[in-house]
Amino acid sequence: MKYAIGVDLGGTSIKIGLVSEDGKIVKKIFVDTEASGGPRKVICNIKNGVHQLLSEINLPIQGIGIGCPGVVNPQKGIVENPPNFYNWKKVNVGRPLSMEFEKDVFVENDANAAAIGELIFGNGKKYHSFVMVTLGTGVGGGIIIKRKLYHGDFSAAGEIGHITIDHNGPKCNCGSFGCIEAYAGSNYLRKRVWDGLKQHPRSLINKLIEKNYDHLTPRKIKEAADKGDKFAISIIEDLGVKLGAAFASVSNLIDVSTYIVGGGVAGFGKPLFNSIQKTFSSRVLKSLQPRVKVVAAQLKNEAGIKGASALVFNET
Repeated sequence: MKYAIGVDLGGTSIKIGLVSEDGKIVKKIFVDTEASGGPRKVICNIKNGVHQLLSEINLPIQGIGIGCPGVVNPQKGIVENPPNFYNWKKVNVGRPLSMEFEKDVFVENDANAAAIGELIFGNGKKYHSFVMVTLGTGVGGGIIIKRKLYHGDFSAAGEIGHITIDHNGPKCNCGSFGCIEAYAGSNYLRKRVWDGLKQHPRSLINKLIEKNYDHLTPRKIKEAADKGDKFAISIIEDLGVKLGAAFASVSNLIDVSTYIVGGGVAGFGKPLFNSIQKTFSSRVLKSLQPRVKVVAAQLKNEAGIKGASALVFNET
């Protein structure tokens, strides 16, 4: 059996796991990112975490895969401008780890890593081509074409969250307006729901969160929707309409008909997926309508670690 280390680099914590080639996590640990300490501190914490894991599990590894936010140059292992990381412009993450552990290190954008994870271990195994969409604080994407990850000219392909669906829409953190992320990113979604509750004071959401914004999460919105709350249901269905419109635009451009959706916001489940599918099918080119499909990601909470480890298994 072959093994690899998967590193999921987040703004708050770093998740590190030892993963077997059949996709089982043998052991995982969490260490603080300490992103405010700058790139050197973050890389030091990754090194320490990997050393700790290897000391606890004495198994040989094929290599190390790292999923990072931001634009990533996978050939050079350079990560550019990851959000919420202090004093980080262009940093080579791969080289210091490769020198430290004398193993091949593969660095990739986190959504691209999730796409590779679904391709190798998840629901992507059965598809020749698909688009992976991650719905969390942001909206990320990875494009698989003919079972290969598509990077684009500058390794920035797949940023589905920054497709404009309304040029007069709300401002996005990227600086543009009306991006799908400005509707579907969890922080934006929370704000829209909070503002909408002023017109829907009887919504069950108000009771569940005790009228406290800090308690407002996608999980609470889902709980209200599951109990029949009309406002909560309308929020989820409207989100599906916006995502479906974005998916149709991507499909019309690149002729990929399967979309695998994961991340915390995807936890809305069937109402969200039904709404995405309905809008997607109605807006895509007529010849593609019978072919398009939206499926849930399989890896869920393990997507980061497994996706990062899959970078190693996909290359070795």
